[in-house]
Amino acid sequence: MMYDKKDDDLEVQEAQPDYSRLYTIEEYYEIGEDVRVELYEGYLVVMQSPTLRHQGILGVIHANLFMFLKGKKCKVFTAPGVHLFKKEATVFIPDIIVVCDKSKLDIRNVDGAPDLVIEILSPSTTRMDRKLKFDKYQKAGVKEYWIIDPERNLLEVNLLVDGKYITTIYNETAQAPVSTLDGFEIDLAEVFAE
Repeated sequence: MMYDKKDDDLEVQEAQPDYSRLYTIEEYYEIGEDVRVELYEGYLVVMQSPTLRHQGILGVIHANLFMFLKGKKCKVFTAPGVHLFKKEATVFIPDIIVVCDKSKLDIRNVDGAPDLVIEILSPSTTRMDRKLKFDKYQKAGVKEYWIIDPERNLLEVNLLVDGKYITTIYNETAQAPVSTLDGFEIDLAEVFAE
């Protein structure tokens, strides 16, 4: 990820896979934790550090999910590695996930589809989150995929029905339910408060 100085404004470049060479899963894990990078079909995608607004939204959602799930079998995680397919060199780092099947957890990441994935859009990740990750999460069987748009204060909830996502949009005044977590809903006014 790079910034270009243009007319005294910083312009963020869209995250793109580096097609210069293919990486294996083993090589990906050797990169180290100090570099924010995902792996898409063997190609590295360097990620920009999140903004304070992004982190504020993440914190509210994580805190609500953590309190709701306390003492339950499902667990919430922030920024874990998710290896969706055993035979594919793809590892995403979603903002938040919920996993109810503990057999999918290993020492460093999640192997298989989480029950809930939440991505918070930034200018550099919109294409990845809306297209590339959307397609992979749907194919892998992620039951619920949230895309949060902090610029427009919108939540896009994608529920997996018969192998395809059905999308519902919520605005900043809504109470948004999590279909995969019976009884949980979140106040979007709290999420988007600045």
